[in-house]
Amino acid sequence: MKNCWFIFKSKNYLLFGLLLILMGCQQMSEVETDPSARLNGGFEVSKKGLPVNWLMYSPSTVPDADFKIELDKSIFKEGKQSLKFIVNKCSSTGGWLSPGFTNEFSVTGKFEGEGVYKLSFWIKNNKSKYRINAGGVAPLKGDMKVLVESSGETEEWKYLEYKINIPKDRYLRIELNILEPGTFWIDDIQIDKI
Repeated sequence: MKNCWFIFKSKNYLLFGLLLILMGCQQMSEVETDPSARLNGGFEVSKKGLPVNWLMYSPSTVPDADFKIELDKSIFKEGKQSLKFIVNKCSSTGGWLSPGFTNEFSVTGKFEGEGVYKLSFWIKNNKSKYRINAGGVAPLKGDMKVLVESSGETEEWKYLEYKINIPKDRYLRIELNILEPGTFWIDDIQIDKI
């Protein structure tokens, strides 16, 4: 009887371990890279329908969501296109569980502290709820702050600018999440040390 209990218990531990491994292997974002495109804050350079050098929370990585990511050539603020999210269904959780993107700029060179960086961009919104975070991070550490969280409609392009203080031994990370259905555009992301 003791042997049967041990076998049962061992199989459960094995099953639990395999489940943890499989959950850890879930792809959280999708990225196409091109170091020559640098920041690519105007989303002008793309591969496979995605802007290069941005970690995208895409339809193939976000669970239980219905949305599209497009490079919009008809509505843009700078260059020839903007990044557009058309969201029909999504989680309001944020992070990799909601449509959007993140970037720590490892492809193009990190914006490292100690320093203050001006982060600016243009947005346009039609009914979605969105959140943009930024802050100084390091492996397994971080201090991300909500810069803006809003919903409703922005008929015209809206310019936003923030100063982000990055402490010593940290680097800049930004993240955009769409938290409720609607259409959202972003263009001309710029980062300058001040």
